[in-house]
Amino acid sequence: MIHFYNVTKAYDNEIKAVSDITLRIHKGEFVFLVGPSGAGKSTLMKLITREELPSRGQLMFNGKNVARMRPREIPHLRRKIGMVFQDFRLLPQKTVAENVSFALEVTGASRKYIRKAVPAVLERVGMLDKANNYPAQISGGEQQRVGIARAIINNPMLILADEPTGNLDPDTTQGIMNLFNDINRNGTTVIMSTHAWDIVDSMKRRVVKMTNGKVISDEESGVYNIAF
Repeated sequence: MIHFYNVTKAYDNEIKAVSDITLRIHKGEFVFLVGPSGAGKSTLMKLITREELPSRGQLMFNGKNVARMRPREIPHLRRKIGMVFQDFRLLPQKTVAENVSFALEVTGASRKYIRKAVPAVLERVGMLDKANNYPAQISGGEQQRVGIARAIINNPMLILADEPTGNLDPDTTQGIMNLFNDINRNGTTVIMSTHAWDIVDSMKRRVVKMTNGKVISDEESGVYNIAF
């Protein structure tokens, strides 16, 4: 599904955020990206979404070269990808339901479809009873559930989650991880960057470790607590 071939991303100051990475991620996998801050995890995700272009190498997504996509193709790529962020990134002036429906509106979905799809996805993440609340009126964990609902409303092939539990307490974190597990079990590929070693060690999923822009290990059923 995703294949990095000798990908390097260097900036004008010659700093390499990602250096000569070759990595394959298959459809339906759940992959943790771990490593210290500045290791290149976020850059890797930005390359997948075409927010950044590789300086060298090739990146294939679902059989297409991401770097060679024409501008009109990029929105179609991003509709196949759901993003979940550490800081939630909800629109404060919109209700829970409106935040989720906005992700459909920008794709041109019909009002009839939106009216049906939004309650269904809010029920799936346990937020239907808060549909008319504003972000400031709900907890951080609830805001992240809304963020997940927004990410999956378009039935993406891939979820990219960048430190999605970084601002949450342990009990709330477990509920959020249960949601990601459920999404993955239904066939969606999940790539998650995290510093939460306890989550990584308990879930026994594939773990890709990065440091200084390079992949230093790639383990099936891996753990976090190996020195970088």
